[in-house]
Amino acid sequence: MVELESPQLNAVFHALGDVTRRRMLRQLSSSERTVSELAEPFDISLAAASKHIKALEAAGLIRREVRGRTHMCRLNPGPMASAHQWLSTYERFWTSRLDLLEQRLREDDARKQSQTSEGDKE
Repeated sequence: MVELESPQLNAVFHALGDVTRRRMLRQLSSSERTVSELAEPFDISLAAASKHIKALEAAGLIRREVRGRTHMCRLNPGPMASAHQWLSTYERFWTSRLDLLEQRLREDDARKQSQTSEGDKE
């Protein structure tokens, strides 16, 4: 079970809470990128991009490697597993609730259909 008060889990959700960081992670899912390449699609400075990258690093979602003067970033999906595990609890909750709703709607439809059939016989 995932600990609710895990500092890493908090950092992961903080990092995922920003659309720019989520889009950066999506870019990294296909290949590693430089900081400049990560910043390029956004209308932000390299300093702002660096802050986003630091938040992703703090959550453990990316790893940065310095190659000469170039900073290469790559995805580290491991910490997302704890977030996924935490969310799966709620997925099970909503799935069971939706299954119950579906069952009740089917019962309601069957009841209405039976009432309509009985009305046609009269």
